[in-house]
Amino acid sequence: MQALTGLGVAGLGGLLAWGALDIPSDAGYAGVGPNFLPWLVAGGLLVCGALLTLQALRGGWAHVEAPSGAQHGDWSALAWVAAGIVVNASLITHLGFIPSCALCFVLAVRGLRLAEGKAAAGAAALTQAATDLLLGAAIAAPVFWVFTKLLNISLPGLTASGWL
Repeated sequence: MQALTGLGVAGLGGLLAWGALDIPSDAGYAGVGPNFLPWLVAGGLLVCGALLTLQALRGGWAHVEAPSGAQHGDWSALAWVAAGIVVNASLITHLGFIPSCALCFVLAVRGLRLAEGKAAAGAAALTQAATDLLLGAAIAAPVFWVFTKLLNISLPGLTASGWL
């Protein structure tokens, strides 16, 4: 089964390479054409597929220790993380990049804490959420500024000034 997985990944890389043949290679900005990324991903998939197949032929995962953790997934934790992604996608154009990403961070971290069994309750949960909101904003703000100010890529902002 592991060898089939490796061959499947390599086959997917081959299909992507075949599709990349139809993409024009005319160099664009910075000398990179539109077919650069498909070829890069196809090459990566082919290498990973070959390595997975080679590993499977050499014994695969038979000598690896069993992973630690729960036997089954934590669906409530997954729901919190998924809710963060959905909320971010639906509010990013209304709230702006920084607040929506900060809110996504709060929800995702809540889910990860639930999965570890470290989620607080009551007033401590509100303190954790407030701290996570500030940390999420502290992470999202530099990302927003790098994309909008340095890379000149438009992201939805909270104000018309372009700084929030």
